[in-house]
Amino acid sequence: MSSQEGQRLPVLPGFSSRDPTKTDFRRPQTLSYKNGFAVRRLPTVGIGGEQLHVNQLSQAELDELSNKRPTLTYGQPKQAPPSDFIPAHVAFDKKVLKFDGYFQEDVPISTEEHFRVRQVSIYYYLEDDSMSVMEPIVENSGIPQGKLIKRQRMPKNDRGDHYHWKDLNRGINITIYGRTFRIVDCDAFTQTFLESQGIDLNPPEKMIFDPYTELRKMPLRKYITPSDFDQMKQFLAFDKKVLRFYATWDDTENMFGERRRFIIHYYLADDTVEVRECHERNNGRDPFPVLIRRQRLPKKFVEKKGAFPACVLEISDQEVLEWLSAKDFAVGKSTTLLGRSFLIYDCDEFTQQFYQDKFGIDNFKSVDIKKPPPEEVKQIVPPYNGYGSIEDSLQNCFSLIPQPPKKNVIKMLENDHKVLRYAVTMESPNPEDRKRRFILSYCLATDMISLYEPPVRNSGIIAGKYLNKTRVAKPGSSTDCPVYYTPADLAIGAVVEVFGRCFVITDADMYVLDYMERNPESFPADVIKSMRDHFVPHRAATETIKRLDENEPDKQELDTVVGQIQEHLQRHSYLPDSSMQAAFLEQDKDGSGLLGKADFFALCDRFKVPVDDPLFQKLICLCSHGENQIKYPTFLRAF
Repeated sequence: MSSQEGQRLPVLPGFSSRDPTKTDFRRPQTLSYKNGFAVRRLPTVGIGGEQLHVNQLSQAELDELSNKRPTLTYGQPKQAPPSDFIPAHVAFDKKVLKFDGYFQEDVPISTEEHFRVRQVSIYYYLEDDSMSVMEPIVENSGIPQGKLIKRQRMPKNDRGDHYHWKDLNRGINITIYGRTFRIVDCDAFTQTFLESQGIDLNPPEKMIFDPYTELRKMPLRKYITPSDFDQMKQFLAFDKKVLRFYATWDDTENMFGERRRFIIHYYLADDTVEVRECHERNNGRDPFPVLIRRQRLPKKFVEKKGAFPACVLEISDQEVLEWLSAKDFAVGKSTTLLGRSFLIYDCDEFTQQFYQDKFGIDNFKSVDIKKPPPEEVKQIVPPYNGYGSIEDSLQNCFSLIPQPPKKNVIKMLENDHKVLRYAVTMESPNPEDRKRRFILSYCLATDMISLYEPPVRNSGIIAGKYLNKTRVAKPGSSTDCPVYYTPADLAIGAVVEVFGRCFVITDADMYVLDYMERNPESFPADVIKSMRDHFVPHRAATETIKRLDENEPDKQELDTVVGQIQEHLQRHSYLPDSSMQAAFLEQDKDGSGLLGKADFFALCDRFKVPVDDPLFQKLICLCSHGENQIKYPTFLRAF
């Protein structure tokens, strides 16, 4: 039933029907983008792609049609588009009126102040007609200040009215939650806004300050007791003037004693002394900078009586006969400070100038306190013990807890998963070992070499991994400074000695040549040339194979026969030799991709290919080229 017939049926309970052919229920898109801006469009189809038969004109187009007047002289008049509606939260966004004011607060429990004046700032937010009252924070005021009334619409009276910006002006009082605020002034933006709205502003008033706060700002009266020594004059003359001496305390006579360096500060303003310790890195001491705090230090004590205790808690003026002064310090002499003897070996420039002006001393030759450097003990690296790698064993000589040797992370990231593979044969007096074939893999990220021997049926040799990844040293290199094999040493015909076994490189991957051509600065010219000469017949054979593959007579029939042969080989568990393709390429001297039938059948007998089977006979017919030649690349596809 079509959709039109379904719409004609009455919509009654039990008689509703739907279009069974309708499978699309998507809603049409009404929003698109043009030049990066969102553009609204009216839908032309309904849900599921049904055509809409309603008016598709926009409201602006309908208004233009309704106001259309017939004109002949000047053309059709155009009506100006209506102005867009801008809401208040957009028009007055971030526009705030600020008024300065104060309120008076009673202080009933204080005898020094009876009332307190607190200054506030009243903010009126035009976007939503809300207000807030803020009080500036005064340090150490003891009064909770900051936000007095949070942002909200302030009630104006008991009838539920709220304050409007038309109700605010300078020189008026407003009451908010039972507290009366006096508005005295406003900022420039507020004044401009209110004047633009036709409101006459009252003249600004002066801000009233808190009387008790102003009283606290007045300086206190000070009473100075007269004395025979004018300490104030000494303080004013030598304030922030300090003599600095560099000294050492030699405590090597005691057990675990050592020589430590200190800085002695002599404050000329009050004749006090301070001793600070110069800590060295990893000296094993707690980082306490001050050894003797700033104080007056005694030089001579009063003769003690027999009943006087050996130690006292504090030293008063009655026990001290003379205090230390600036004349008791000199470069190159020792000074005793609270029982410790300090040797002064140098001072700063200000101290030198002070002693030259005050005492006429100009001989300030510093004392050399540096210890003679100890004899350097040469670290002799022991010989290699044969366990692990040389770099790994060498870490035992550098620390008690060996750390793994550092790796070249940048080289590992650049050469990650890059491996150069070569085909090698073992060089041995044993004829059985000379027939063995290996794959030599050189990892460029770690400079390690691994050897793998492919399995050969009925060879009597256990194939598989012959050498794990390891760095192989060249023959004749010393154990202490070995020289390892690099990709520059691996060329066609080169001999690689691996732990007493010699291997001859006979072949390589095409990736090896590509890597050498991309990085010619890392390889000698003769190595690159030998690799290029080795791959010349291979490239010619590859191009010939591609050319012959393009001229195949019937590709579909050939694929069918190849698939049948592969199933036949799997069913009879026939494992083709990995060197079969290399043998055919070696027999093809000119690289044409064609072999004579005699040579072809001889190679098939060598690798035990059942050429008498009808399937193989059909494949040989498809691969024939003329009467006496066969395209062996097409034949090898089955293996």
